[in-house]
Amino acid sequence: MKQAKISDAVVKRLPIYLQVLNELKAREIKTISSQELGSRLEFNPAQIRKDLAYFGDFGRKGIGYEVDYLIDKIRHILKINQTIHVALIGAGNLGHALCNYNKYSNDNMQIVAVFDSYEPKIGTKINTLTVQPMNELAETIKQHNIRIGIITVPAQEAQNVANQLIAGGIEGILNFAPTILRAPEEVRVQHADFTKELLSLAYYLNNKEEEQDESSVD
Repeated sequence: MKQAKISDAVVKRLPIYLQVLNELKAREIKTISSQELGSRLEFNPAQIRKDLAYFGDFGRKGIGYEVDYLIDKIRHILKINQTIHVALIGAGNLGHALCNYNKYSNDNMQIVAVFDSYEPKIGTKINTLTVQPMNELAETIKQHNIRIGIITVPAQEAQNVANQLIAGGIEGILNFAPTILRAPEEVRVQHADFTKELLSLAYYLNNKEEEQDESSVD
């Protein structure tokens, strides 16, 4: 595998490629060109070739990419050819939804433990998982070799939860709370901010309306 500095943008596009490739596999499509892949994704084919070239030469001249082979390679690059255990903190509606998704997902990212600080929720079930109290977090991380934590708690509680995850040895955090978390450099934090995405959509909707108004004046 080529050793190069890979940008976050490239890494975030790989799961998109994988999703489409899995859909192609389900339809028993064996090969696809970068041109066809780009057309399906509305991506520049040159960008797709460049992204994949960071990790190796996966295409064949005159044939394109073999779907099964490329799926295997991208899964290997993303390290999901092995099972990665995940802990979820916050057994509310979003936490339930994520656990339900996890139950039916074929990915190797598996939520293996759920935690909450609200006493009435402790001991209840989400699918096969029992909601645990926060004082069991550190021990459970070690016991199940949990590497990623998902935070679905209110914003004012998120940093405290992150601190506990970090102290327990977590390597990565996916944060759904609408706040920025502080973490040491060796812990990767990614934010899934619904509010930010909705506000961005509002801008584009309003911008579209303004463009329509201007065209009607013309």
